[in-house]
Amino acid sequence: MSLLPRVLTAPIKTASTRWFAKRAPKNDSATLNLRNVYIFFNREGMLFAVLLLITFIAGINYGNNLVLGLCFYLISVWLISFHVTFAHISGLQIRLLEVTTSEVGEPIWATLQLHSESRQPRRQLAFGFEQVSSAANAPQPTEPLLIARVDGEQTIRLPIYTHARGQLELPRLIIKTTYPLGIMRAWSYVYFARSAWVYPKPQAFDWQAQYLSVTQDDLQAGGQYVQGQDDFDRLDTYIAGESLARVSWGHVARGQGMFTKHFADPVGAEQTLNYIDMPAANHEQKLAQLAYGALTLGQLGVPFEMQLPNEVSIDPNQQTGTGAGDAFAQACLLRLAKAP
Repeated sequence: MSLLPRVLTAPIKTASTRWFAKRAPKNDSATLNLRNVYIFFNREGMLFAVLLLITFIAGINYGNNLVLGLCFYLISVWLISFHVTFAHISGLQIRLLEVTTSEVGEPIWATLQLHSESRQPRRQLAFGFEQVSSAANAPQPTEPLLIARVDGEQTIRLPIYTHARGQLELPRLIIKTTYPLGIMRAWSYVYFARSAWVYPKPQAFDWQAQYLSVTQDDLQAGGQYVQGQDDFDRLDTYIAGESLARVSWGHVARGQGMFTKHFADPVGAEQTLNYIDMPAANHEQKLAQLAYGALTLGQLGVPFEMQLPNEVSIDPNQQTGTGAGDAFAQACLLRLAKAP
């Protein structure tokens, strides 16, 4: 029996969602106005509406002018609340600044810039992305971020929870307020055009030992270089007893003092993370193991490359080839998120 209300209300919710989406085209910036701001009685306001109805019926039925006067007074309060609540949210400007990437199961963070040109600060505004459940493709309630005061420009960060690898279309942003009396609730939906990417949750595997061929001494030296003769590393103040062949005589000639030149040689063999070599049988598990290898080698600073089957670059600026460090590891994770 509990499924019957859901079956009946599902088409209504779908139709209303499409209607709201048509009135707010996708864009990374939006201004709240008459077209995309909606207002209705709040849950507590419904009790206020019932009170209006009772006083009106009682005043008409008994011909009591005092009760009718109370009814008209309450109606004026409702009209003022209607106007103030709508004006409090209308005119607010929202712009999407940044969307992070994340692994499956962890939230993606969206950075938003709020701009208000109103002379009066805006209070009690609630912001939150509509979350989608992984079990059923239906919106789920989420605890919104309540902003006590918006005056001028302000930046906020909101989470978006993830359930699957790949491209994530940002859910609609819900902005609402019940200021000042809590009788009326004004709200708006913002649909952003930008999307986010979700990479697989890293999965450790026993076969990764061959990818970690650097020694502990190499790690203490920075994970990628040890003292040597080839590549210039840094300048240090000259210490008595050091070889004069390493002195930077150019600095001495310019009267800048004596400095010793230090050089470094790269250590550790270049590694290759190959999709074919992953021990898992499942495609998604192989990608998860590649994510673990990329993060591990990136943290160690070991140069590596990642090879994916039939990879087609969606982004012309996508970083491929060989690299090292956390930045290159993040680029590899983005490739895994875009993998078919």
